[in-house]
Amino acid sequence: MKFFVDTADFDAIAELHELGMVDGVTTNPSLVKKSGRDILEVTKQICDLIDGPVSAEVTATDADTMIAEGRKLGEIAENIAIKVPLTWDGLKACKVLSDEGRMVNVTLCFSANQALLAAKAGASFISPFIGRLDDIALDGMEVIEDIRTIYDNYGFETEVLAASIRSVNHVLECARIGADVATVPPAVIKSLVNHPLTDKGLATFLADIEAAKIKIL
Repeated sequence: MKFFVDTADFDAIAELHELGMVDGVTTNPSLVKKSGRDILEVTKQICDLIDGPVSAEVTATDADTMIAEGRKLGEIAENIAIKVPLTWDGLKACKVLSDEGRMVNVTLCFSANQALLAAKAGASFISPFIGRLDDIALDGMEVIEDIRTIYDNYGFETEVLAASIRSVNHVLECARIGADVATVPPAVIKSLVNHPLTDKGLATFLADIEAAKIKIL
């Protein structure tokens, strides 16, 4: 499973990139706002660092303006994936932009039926929002599983990009189901390394090292 980093914080992306943990990046207007940066400036900086897809989201809601904004964002770099919302206008924009050979990430997906439409409109990525489904007492993982099954049934090339991931269990379940990508906040990626038995074992090793006065350097 590929990891996309869900942030517009360049320093956080760079830190994970050094460890080989970054296959791509997803941003949105809310994340750009948190960064305090100009959307075109920060997106260009990220694209210069990351070889994989970098999602940048349109701000319009009508198809014609989404298409124009998508083309503008696409000028930033070849690895831009244009994010459009899963609305009827968003699907129209997706069809036009994908037909032009651009990567399109259709976001704000909450059902397998929506994902089916996005795939037929030529989406490169579909972004089902797990955490937000969980918030309203629905099972976000069921949606991921349904989309995976439907796409496999019919050979759709659209990649399942699990989004709104909030916990290490979300990451684990996405990997089990077979999501192509998980877009994950930096803090959650870092937390994947944590386990109480690792901490306990390390504490034991350190105590034995001190007791035996072991030195390597």
